[in-house]
Amino acid sequence: MPVCHMINRNILRLSGPDVREFLQGLLTQDIGALSPDAPQYAGLLSPQGKALFQLFLFADADDVLIDVEAAQADALAKRLTMVRLRKQVAIAPELALSVWQQWGEPGNDPRTPLAGSRFLAAEATADATMADWHAHRLPLGLPEADEIGSDELLWLETNARELNGVSFTKGCYTGQENTARMHHRDKLRKRLLPLRLTGPSTPDAALMAGERQAGELRGTRHGDLQMAIFRMDYADQPLSVDGAAVELIRPQWLASGD
Repeated sequence: MPVCHMINRNILRLSGPDVREFLQGLLTQDIGALSPDAPQYAGLLSPQGKALFQLFLFADADDVLIDVEAAQADALAKRLTMVRLRKQVAIAPELALSVWQQWGEPGNDPRTPLAGSRFLAAEATADATMADWHAHRLPLGLPEADEIGSDELLWLETNARELNGVSFTKGCYTGQENTARMHHRDKLRKRLLPLRLTGPSTPDAALMAGERQAGELRGTRHGDLQMAIFRMDYADQPLSVDGAAVELIRPQWLASGD
């Protein structure tokens, strides 16, 4: 099975007697369910419910390890330090471990078993590249941090509900009000979804449905695949980017007609 070293991710270690209580009031997931065998996918949101940080959580005894985009690691550490107030929580980079992704058979990835397994280790044998990983995860509709951005998209617009990135039964957390309100709507107006492009494209190009803008590209193009924030009203119409036809990819978790 392919194994990729996720060189775009860093790890923070949170330790101390108040760690779980601290994260429970801050993140979208129910930290009480976090265990060594059950990593979690979560967001740290703005009060308006927009995604600031995309996170994976791992239990290490009483500590919590946070897998975060490398370019955002310092900003996350500063934000956590700012909001911890008097809670006994130590926040430090975890330099002895790296993030790895394995796929080829169902695994423990908290978003979907189809993604394979995500794990932390000091060393592993990598036989796949980041390009291989992007080719696997994009058709599954799994966004990465550069596609989500920071304070740009609502957490549910990144498909966090479908990808097990939010609990609707836990207590309050930052951004809960708008997230819960959106959850109870019949449908999301916009979603972050993968496209298959057939021609050249410019960064952040508009996604067109005839003469109307249906969305825009997000993040980096990987081969002929790229994410776009997409208005679902146009899901059944012919689409194009920079004049070339594109195919909207419907991941398995996206119900037809949603």
